[in-house]
Amino acid sequence: MKKQITLLLADDHPVYRDGLRQIICTDPALKIVAETGNGAEALRLARESKPDILVLDMDMPGLSGLEIARTRQRGQLSFEIIFVTMYREEDMFNEAMDLGAKGYVLKESAAADILQSIHAVAVGQHYISPAISGLILNRGARAAALREEKPGLESLTPAEQRILKLIASDKTSKEIADGLGLSPRTVENHRANISAKLGLQGSHSLLKFAFENRHRLAD
Repeated sequence: MKKQITLLLADDHPVYRDGLRQIICTDPALKIVAETGNGAEALRLARESKPDILVLDMDMPGLSGLEIARTRQRGQLSFEIIFVTMYREEDMFNEAMDLGAKGYVLKESAAADILQSIHAVAVGQHYISPAISGLILNRGARAAALREEKPGLESLTPAEQRILKLIASDKTSKEIADGLGLSPRTVENHRANISAKLGLQGSHSLLKFAFENRHRLAD
């Protein structure tokens, strides 16, 4: 028998959370190990119960879903995140993706999408509600436009690409080094190589470039 996919469910609307729970519990491959309506409590429970996936609302008391994703990214926590949200706006979607969310499910279609999204994310895939799939195309188009503007991006090694995205997430060289198991000197060498390939000069130019283009440095 395959290991069950463990979940933490967090939404501050009890009736809506109850509905999601009922749907999830119809699938024997899934197991909810904890649930809450408070973001800070969700993060505490995630650290304790170590679920495979957090199914999160964007807006919650204590901590927002985005703040939980940001903490996960900084803390190298191992769970994946699926946002279940009413937000269709591109800026919210991009921020969620930039923070490493693997799923983005609209509340209005969650009854149809939630099980498929969990199984997709559990095997390392992304899942976006079909109603907003155009946002993925927009994200890809912006990334392609950036590669045309900065052809040096194509010459970055996989390690350099990963470091550039971490810089765009406002991580310091020490945080990047700790997260990737590298020395700070190695990270600084990578930063210098990235700057050279992109034609960036000055100590803050790389950070400025990465931050201004963080939504265009798509996966």
